[in-house]
This record gives sequence, C-alpha cells and structure tokens, in this order.
Amino acid sequence: MRTTASLETIGRLVEGRHENPFELLGPHEVDHLGRRALAVRAFLPTSSQAWVVDPAHEDRTLPMRRIHPAGLYEAICPLPNGNGSPRYMLRVAEEGGRKTTTMHDPYSFPYLLTGFDRHLLNEGRHWQCYNRLGAQLRTIDGVEGVNFAVWAPNATGLSVIGDFNNWDGRRHPLRKHIPSGYWELFVPGLGEDTLYKFQIRHDDWTFEKSDPFGFAAEVPPLTASKVVDLSRYAWNDTEWMDRRPRTNWLEQPLSFYEVHLGSWKRPGDDPTQWLSYRDLAHQLAEYCTEIGYTHVELLPVCEHPLSASWGYQTLGYYAVTSRHGSPQDFMYFVDVLHQHDIGVILDWVPAHFPRDGHGLRQFDGTALYEHADPRLGEHRDWGTNIFNYGRHEVRNYLTSNALFWMDKYHVDGIRVDAVASMLYLDYSREDGDWLPNEYGGRENLAAISFLKELNEQAHGQHPGVLTIAEESTAWPGVSRPTHLGGLGFSLKWNMGWMNDTRNYISHDPIHRKYHHDELTFSLIYAFHENFVLPLSHDEVVHCKGSLLDQVPGDLWQKFANMRLLYSYQWTHPGKKLLFMGDDFGQWSEWDFDSSLQWHLLQWDSHKGLLKCVADLNRLYRREKALYEVDFDCRGFEWIDCHDHDDCTLSYVRRAKDPNDFLVIACNFTPVPRVGYRLGVPEQCWYEEIFNSDSSFYSGGNVGNHSGVMAEPWSSHGRPASISMTFPPLATVVFKPRR
Repeated sequence: MRTTASLETIGRLVEGRHENPFELLGPHEVDHLGRRALAVRAFLPTSSQAWVVDPAHEDRTLPMRRIHPAGLYEAICPLPNGNGSPRYMLRVAEEGGRKTTTMHDPYSFPYLLTGFDRHLLNEGRHWQCYNRLGAQLRTIDGVEGVNFAVWAPNATGLSVIGDFNNWDGRRHPLRKHIPSGYWELFVPGLGEDTLYKFQIRHDDWTFEKSDPFGFAAEVPPLTASKVVDLSRYAWNDTEWMDRRPRTNWLEQPLSFYEVHLGSWKRPGDDPTQWLSYRDLAHQLAEYCTEIGYTHVELLPVCEHPLSASWGYQTLGYYAVTSRHGSPQDFMYFVDVLHQHDIGVILDWVPAHFPRDGHGLRQFDGTALYEHADPRLGEHRDWGTNIFNYGRHEVRNYLTSNALFWMDKYHVDGIRVDAVASMLYLDYSREDGDWLPNEYGGRENLAAISFLKELNEQAHGQHPGVLTIAEESTAWPGVSRPTHLGGLGFSLKWNMGWMNDTRNYISHDPIHRKYHHDELTFSLIYAFHENFVLPLSHDEVVHCKGSLLDQVPGDLWQKFANMRLLYSYQWTHPGKKLLFMGDDFGQWSEWDFDSSLQWHLLQWDSHKGLLKCVADLNRLYRREKALYEVDFDCRGFEWIDCHDHDDCTLSYVRRAKDPNDFLVIACNFTPVPRVGYRLGVPEQCWYEEIFNSDSSFYSGGNVGNHSGVMAEPWSSHGRPASISMTFPPLATVVFKPRR
C-alpha cells in the first residue's frame, strides 16, 4: 500500500538484513496530504490486525494498515503537542484475532549507549562495560524493560530472540551503531528470568548465539542466556570488604583450599545433581574454619557447556554457572565465606575459549574474538580458540570481566590459568606452525600488554585483591609491578617446586639420596617471584593417581610421607595451596563426577592426616616467621642442605623481627635418628612446637617431648647446637624460649 517508506528499505527489514530498523519502524514525521503528521510503523509478522493506542485513553485506538504482506503495519497519526517523544502503545491481534496483546513499541524508545560509551568501548577502556552491554534491566519514563546490546561489527542483521517472542528473529531486530559495531534495542515489558539469545545474520548465513555478557544461563546442555538483576542482593560482608584494601596480603599467611564445587560433596549418587551455592557456603565455611584455610580457590565457576572440562572450557564469562543456583545464590556463597573471614579466589581462563556453536567463536560470522589465522588463533592441544589480545574490544571484554567479578560478586582475586600459553606465540607449536611478532620474536606482545593492563586495573580499582599467575616458565618478573617491567601479578604458582617435590617424594626412601637436589633446587630461585607452593588438582588427574597413592611404602609409610610432605610445604618459603581431598588422604584419583571419599575419615590414619593439616594451618597463622618474610632471603637460612646420605634438610625461618625465628628439620627416611646434632642460631631452650610424627596424627610419637636445651657446641657453622631425636619420615619445628 502507499507509504513514504521505500520498498528497498522495507525489503531489507523483511529479509532480516537492515542495520537500522529505527529508520523504518517506530514514529516518523511525514508529509501527509500537505500537512505534517506522524507515521507509526511496526513489523508484526505474526499478527492479523494492529492498532495504535493512546496510553492515557486506551479506548482511543487508530487502526493500522498492512503496507507489506510480510506483516509491516503503518498508521498516520496527528503530531503530538510538545517537544517530547510521542508516547503510544500497540494493540496486536494474533492467532486469527483470538488473542490480543497491548504493548509498548520498542522502536519508540531511545538507546542506552552514548557516544562516549561507544568511544570507550572501541578504545578498549570502558572498564565497567558490563553495566551497558548484555541484557540491562532499565526503566524509561516509567516503562520497565530490558536493553539488549552486543558487539557484532561484521553482522549484516541482528535480532534478539527469546521466550517473549517465540524465538522469532523477525520480531525484534536491533539497531547497529556505525562505525562502532555495537547493536542495541530496548524491549519494554521484559523482566528477570527472561530467556534470550541473539540471532545473527552474516550475508546469507543466519545463526544463534548466547550473550557474551549474559549474567546467567540455562543449565547445560541448554544454552539460552537469562535476564537477571545483579543489584538486588543485600551484602553483609562490610567488615571484610573494609579490611581487605588495608591488608598487605604478601605479609599475611595465605593457605588456599582449591575446590571444585561440583565434586566437593554431592547430595546423592545422581551425577546430574549438585549442592546449591547456599548449601556449599555453610558447609565450606565450617570446614575451612575447622581446618584453618584462609581462602577458598574455586575451579572456574563461569558457565561452561561440558562438565568434564572442570570449567576450563569457559563459554559464559559473565555468568556464574547455573548448576548450583542463581547469581544471587553465588553472592550469598561469597558473603557467607567473608563473614567467616575466608577469602574467595576464582580460577579465570582468558587464555582460550571453546568452539561451541553458541559461544564466542565466529561470533558475527567472522573471527571476532579470535584470530582468523589458525597459527595465532587455535590451541591445537586443547581444541580451543585463542583470544585476539591485540583487538581493543577483546581486551576490554576480558579486563572488564575480571573487574566484574570483583565488583558485582566481591571476589578477592583471580588465579589466571595457562599464562605461559599466552606469553609465547610458539607455545606447544612446531616450527612453521606459528607466526613471530613484529620484531621477529616468539613473545606475544599483545598478550603481555593485556596482562599488564589487567593487573593495573584490578589493583587500581579494587585495592587488596590478589591476582595469581599459573605460569610454568622462567619468564622474569611475573609477580613484579608493571612500572618495574613486570607483569604485575600479586603471586605466581611455583610449578618448579611442585614438580620437583612431587617427583622426590614419589621415590622410595632408599633412593632419595640420589635425588636430594630436587628438594634444594627450589631455594636457588625461591625469592625471584612472590611464589605460591601448589599441590593442585593437576597432580591428581590423568592417571597420576591420588597424592597418597603416589607416595611409596606400606600404609604407615604412606601416611607418614604425606604428613612430611605437607610439613615441608608449610614451612618452605611461599604461600600454600592444597587441593580438596588431599588434606585427608583420598585414595582415588580425583573424579569431577563424584564426591570426595569423605567416608575415609572414619579411619584414624586419614583423620590424623587431616588433623596434621589443620595444625599446620594453625602453626602457620600463629608464627610470623612462617609468613612475614616469604619473598626475601632474609626470611630463610639453611642449616644443612647437604645431608644427601641421611636425606635430611634443616633450615631457619625468620620473621621481620630477626629474633623471632623457628628451626625446622625434615627427615625423608623411615630411620629414626637419636642424638642427631643440629646447629642452632643461639644457646637457649628450644621448644618442640610441632612434630608430624605425633600420635595425635596417628604417627609413632617419636620426638623430643617438650623440647631440648641447646649446648655451647658449634655445629653447621652455628655457635650452638642441640642433640635431638629425629623421628622417621617426619618434620619437627622448634621455637626458641629465652
């Protein structure tokens, strides 16, 4: 029918390839019969009839004409009085007139993204872009709804589909901001729990994607995003949050309990059932308080399609996994732990993302978040894509995501997975299968710049948070400030210590003297970085067996070795991390689909090992010498590191006050040694404040009882010495009493 709209414009809208449907839809001033009027147009492909309704007088309606058989309607209305935007509603008859709906017209509302927003987004410096993109609950002139916004610069058409429009991509096409490449639309009448996706057209290819900024999602294998309000949770962790930025965490005891929420405990034998965040909050808080951990470090909780990936195949970076509940439930989880003085660290995966069709891969029909060239854009080992860190919008997406978890969920830091794979262009690649940087080197300069910027923003905007790198090479300055040339992380996992120590402890004691350097080598580089000593989930998977199963000997020796291993870890310079199940000696290799073997705690050997870990945490938190000077050589002195034949180590740990020290001795053989002469810093009484062979831990109770008196006989280059009883496969800790 006759209209001022061009047939070419109508055709692009009907075919789903119009980049600005506002050009055609909504209210438009037109010349009608020589007078100015308002043409209201709506694309209603499933309707049989439509009217324009005066919202102040809903009985006043004006029928709309169908001006295109695909369902484009138009009504010519008088111009409203005043300068404001015209307000009207649409009444739509569907199903042959049997169903009538009255609604606001999405194409009569202004957009949310300002020119400044779009400038910052394209510049890569819109740090709180999660308050603009995705699905934002919004009220305009008293009308509630959801503003959808997404980056897809190479899409030729884009619609939001969901349970509100029968997943029909014709109903709600978005406007494209040119040249920024961001699309958006306000859809009135929508609220929380609305399910949605984006239907994207690239030339003749049409496909569906989940929202990269979606705050929640359906439980996998379902893939729709879900509208949620992240602002309606009332936090109760003010004391923790006020104290966090004032704390120098590098000089505090940090004992991380690494947890996979899906397999820590299960409500039953059904592998599809998980404990809720709220149940986990109280049970974990109670457990960590009892055992003495300072922080919980969670394997990735961002939404992921495959449970068998343990969360490391992240797809919904802004959505906490719905397997355990809602975003508010996870806020409750963090809140409860904070109220128990327990921090929360998230495992975070910016190194790669999976290829699932509803995810980031080829998001707008092109390599948008990833590199197009597989020599830069693919992780062959993991079957995933690598982020294009040189693209401003991608860097912004990732940096803002880290800040998002600190802002909205109050998390206390992130452990960044697979940093080594980000730093090197030739990581796990053969010659000819990678591209050098602009200077011909193997360093990924864009990723390095991204990591520095990430750490600067995290520490600058959220003082007191921790950023922790899992980095397995000798890259210098990982945990040094960026202004000194470092990457800016707070801490770095000491992968060398982990591998060397696990290898050493797996040798039969009779052979350990030939591997003594595996223990002592870590002190050569111990103060080059701010290290965490991890015994992580990676050590109990892929047919390695549990830690208890990896150590040699009969049952008694296995548990003694485990107590010795943890005692050595807790007294060695560096912060501590232990994976769940290892603290009580789980026999089975970790299975993501099953609960830990909690029933083992009925046995004294397992119960004793857990008591030992708990006491190590108490000792660690009580004795400043074990944590105040972790990253400086002033906090550590060897007494004897050359006793290869007897497989012993002895050393001093000092606090900031050098007179506050501990003497530690480790015996890595099952041979008790009576009258063992050990040099000590001064002549006084040395109280035995910890012995891993104590009967309280199901040990043999060989030791020095209350302690020993130092004698004025020099030994090991020290002015005094003690004659001690050295228990087998055990660590003893002495404290001077003057």
